Amino acid sequence: MTVFAKADEVSELLNCGKSTAYKIMRQLNNELKEKGYMTISGNVNRAYLFERMGIKAESEVLEDGKQEDVE
Repeated sequence: MTVFAKADEVSELLNCGKSTAYKIMRQLNNELKEKGYMTISGNVNRAYLFERMGIKAESEVLEDGKQEDVE
């Protein structure tokens, strides 16, 4: 698994169209730029995407399918 997600993956993950995925990616990349991070157009940092969208990473999901509370 790579560090970055592309529009295809974002649209599938969020169950939205590609144009909406690109808008979300652009907003998240702008937020990262404001924090001083470098970004790559057409890609978004997967960890930041999961954090901002409230998605648990695969590593935080237990084997029985329940989500582990990580705080």
